[in-house]
Amino acid sequence: MSVKMTCSKIKLLTGNTFSKLFLWKLAVLGFGGVWYLPSSPALTNLSSRTDKGLDLLSGNVSLSQTLTEKSGAILALAISPDGNSIASVSEEKNIKLRKLETGEEVVTLKGHSDWVNSLAFSPDGKFLASGSGDKTIKIWDLETGKEVKTLSGHSASVVSVSFSPDGKRVASSSWDQTIKIWNFSTGSEIRTMKQHCDIVNSVSFSPDGKTLASAHHFNNSIKLWDIGTGKEKMTLRGHHAPVTSVTISADGRKLVSGSWDKTIKIWDLKTGKNINTLSGHHNKVNSVAISSDNKVIVSGSWDKSVKVWNLDTGENIRTLTGHRRKVWSVAIKPSSTFSFESTDTIVSGSYDHTIKVWQSNQVN
Repeated sequence: MSVKMTCSKIKLLTGNTFSKLFLWKLAVLGFGGVWYLPSSPALTNLSSRTDKGLDLLSGNVSLSQTLTEKSGAILALAISPDGNSIASVSEEKNIKLRKLETGEEVVTLKGHSDWVNSLAFSPDGKFLASGSGDKTIKIWDLETGKEVKTLSGHSASVVSVSFSPDGKRVASSSWDQTIKIWNFSTGSEIRTMKQHCDIVNSVSFSPDGKTLASAHHFNNSIKLWDIGTGKEKMTLRGHHAPVTSVTISADGRKLVSGSWDKTIKIWDLKTGKNINTLSGHHNKVNSVAISSDNKVIVSGSWDKSVKVWNLDTGENIRTLTGHRRKVWSVAIKPSSTFSFESTDTIVSGSYDHTIKVWQSNQVN
């Protein structure tokens, strides 16, 4: 089924509370971005188990923990820069910070009045940014668990947030068809990049902080922006369906994108050339992540699987199964050394109400 979008139709979808139910119906038909889900009573149950898993890179991978949220689907998650904590959010709107090793809940962050769609740690790990359907970005002090700033200016749901590498700026994208850059220290808006009849599903800074990548829904493209001027530098085309997730490698050389066309694409960030297309998922790809050693891509899909890929060759190294519904978000624990052996933990969040922690135990 093909649906032609106009600016007026996008405004209808994003500009009122009716859009929550309407977009959910469109999602069932395979159209439109689903960032909202029906809510359910909030009750958290944490379970831990160890299952024999697969061989990830050169060691054995085991499912070390399954964290269950009875309050609903896992809408977003992130791992702290030091690799010690997981931040996650389900349909109850409250953000939970847990110890990665044990799954123990440390603090719950309450303040948003609508679903939270995106989470990002500051580079120093002291703060967390959250983007919500209440049209705001909130900044949380993780030592105190208190909200320290609310960034207001979007006129529709905020779907993605990202910190600059120096921690001085926050980027956000919204259903209002804009990308905003904010001063982290003051909370003031630096600039707005307006889109023409399109929604941005994901934003990601380059390691030098000079470029912002954005994933676009209706024109199936990725755009690169000059942070200093707010001008578009380049448009990357090649996907045949909405682009849901973008991320840039730590060395600044490659960009990876995931799409509803079931593929992951690897791009040369300097030239914009499509280097490789990774096929293997049987349904929409909703999230991608790159390991900090620039060796591995992890992807999460509506086919309920998490796949691990070699960034250089495009080889599908492993497929991790166990989720019972679509995988909405994936993250990789940051490494302190640059080798395959250092990529030892993957975290995935799913519509099955669970977060799974996969660990690789190196074989000497």
